[in-house]
Amino acid sequence: MPRLGTQRRTTQHEPQTISSTSNLEDLKTYYYTQTLDHFNYRPDSYTTFKQRYVINSKYWGGANASAPIFAYLGAEESLDDDLPIIGFLSDNAPRFKALQVYIEHRYYGKSVPFGSMKAAMKNESTRGYFNSVQAIADYAVVLLHVKKKLSAENSPVIVIGGSYGGMLASWFRLKYPHIALGAVASSAPILYFDTIAPQAGYYSVVTKDFKETSESCYETIRKSWAEIDRVASKPHGLEALSKRFNTCNRLNRSFDLKDYLDSVYSDAAQYNHPPTYPLSVLCSAIDGASVGTDTLGRIYAGVVAYMGNHTCYDMNEFNRPTKTLDGWSWQTCSEMVMPIGHGSKDSMFPPAPFNLNKFINECKSLYGVMPQPHWVTTYYGGQVLIAWIYSWQSQVIRNGWLCKERQRSR
Repeated sequence: MPRLGTQRRTTQHEPQTISSTSNLEDLKTYYYTQTLDHFNYRPDSYTTFKQRYVINSKYWGGANASAPIFAYLGAEESLDDDLPIIGFLSDNAPRFKALQVYIEHRYYGKSVPFGSMKAAMKNESTRGYFNSVQAIADYAVVLLHVKKKLSAENSPVIVIGGSYGGMLASWFRLKYPHIALGAVASSAPILYFDTIAPQAGYYSVVTKDFKETSESCYETIRKSWAEIDRVASKPHGLEALSKRFNTCNRLNRSFDLKDYLDSVYSDAAQYNHPPTYPLSVLCSAIDGASVGTDTLGRIYAGVVAYMGNHTCYDMNEFNRPTKTLDGWSWQTCSEMVMPIGHGSKDSMFPPAPFNLNKFINECKSLYGVMPQPHWVTTYYGGQVLIAWIYSWQSQVIRNGWLCKERQRSR
């Protein structure tokens, strides 16, 4: 399942850039003694852990002026990964004289309960406190603490997040309207649950991005899957594929190569931002291969252009165990069950529909728990949530689009 973080899963292709108005020297780090379980009164519920948050007060107009607070809600990665690249807060803080607050998501970065990620992910009991409901309760507690500490009770709070963090921002505004006056939810797939959105939606958009970038690139990729299977079916075919794609280890199955390419393409589309536009880089290499280069040769040229020129290519590049990958794997196997699959029509990917029963069995095998595919829509809302977001009461900006209903009501 694709990860939803604000930065790509592999960062080898492109260096991080820091917003022009952001200076890491202006950031001050704090740790709040956070309650492990906000919703129970058992003795273990009162266990605490240190939750990291960062403040930039350079442009803040102060509590006496009731200057606003921009609060970035951390998602499925360390704040160390986010701070150099999140520009929305620092770009807009000078204009609004806003205090910038960045809060790390529990179980990521340095905000891990039980002393270490290994201990925190050890069993069903320690993982049980790792969910979005606890996370947004954390944010509420930290924001109230910051406002009290700075005597800023009258400063309005705008919560901000991208992707999964954007979902958290939407849900925070829904559940804690007395704390957040508004929310900015960038690229937040809040309806990708419980069969509300088309299962093939994600990969349909990836396909559309490639097709709009280059029709010939799209066609080459679309044809390549059958070519991979054809070569793999021959005697010593997997060995031949390993050589063609310069894999670090010999392929044991063609699926590993196809899964790797799937991740490369979705990664390029999901993070196709300026100034480099990595999707265009990838397609230019596929289209620009020398005359006579066959389909697999063109695909390999795209891999080299996107991933960089390396001595070999690790087919587990996107699946290496990391704190982020381990954490997100748990979240998707518990409450964040998004039925993402390949469609059979108008897709450059081979058909691969999402199989809920298979997914449940895999998650039970990994973690010993049953996923809850209906919980997100039960707790946060489904179609009704969209109606609320587009009403004047919500004060939610989703995907960069300010809801017009509030303006019309004036």
